Amino acid sequence: MTGATHRPGRPDPLDDDLGWMLGIVFRGYVRAAEHALTDFPGGPRGYQLLTAAINGPARNQGAIAEEIGVDRTVLTYLIDDLEGPGFVARRADPADRRNRLIEVTDAGRAAWEQRRTALRQVESHLLGALTPPESATLRSLLQKVACSAQAADPLRDLCEVVTEVHAEPASPTARRTGAAAVRSGRTASPRTRRSTG
Repeated sequence: MTGATHRPGRPDPLDDDLGWMLGIVFRGYVRAAEHALTDFPGGPRGYQLLTAAINGPARNQGAIAEEIGVDRTVLTYLIDDLEGPGFVARRADPADRRNRLIEVTDAGRAAWEQRRTALRQVESHLLGALTPPESATLRSLLQKVACSAQAADPLRDLCEVVTEVHAEPASPTARRTGAAAVRSGRTASPRTRRSTG
C-alpha cells in the first residue's frame, strides 16, 4: 500500500503505524484546508480561533489559547488579524478589567459560516473512501480520542512524554526549543490540531 518498497504477500509495517496514518490524513487535510482558507485572516489558525470563540459566552484570550493550542503571543496576533476586518471585537471582562473577552461579530459569523461550508466539502472529499455511517463513526472515535488527549494536555507535556519514551532527559535548551516548536506548530512529526484543530 505504501509504495515501491512494499513486497507482495508481506504486510508493510507502515500500513499499521498510527503516526504514518495520521500524518497522511493530516497533510491531506492541511493542504486542502489552507487552500480553502487562503485569504481568511490568520489562515487555518484564524479560522480555529473563530470556531473556538463563536459558541457560548465570550471568553478571555488565555482560555481560547489553551483550547486551540497556541501560544498567547501568537493568539494576540491572530486576534489582531481577525479584528482588522471586523470579525471579532475585544471588550473588557466585567469580572476582571485586566482581562479582555473575545466576541465574534455578525460579520465574523457570516465569514465563519461561509468557510465552514467550504471545509465541510474538504472533509467530504478527504473521507470519500468511507460510507456515511463509517464517516460518522470515524468522526465520533476521533472526537473521543481528541477529547481524551486534550484532557491530558499533550501540548503542554509533549516534551516530557518524548523524554520519558526515550528514557533520557533532554537539555533545558532542547526542551525550551521543543516546547516553542510545539506551541507554534513547527514540528517535523505529523501532529493533529484541534480543529480545524
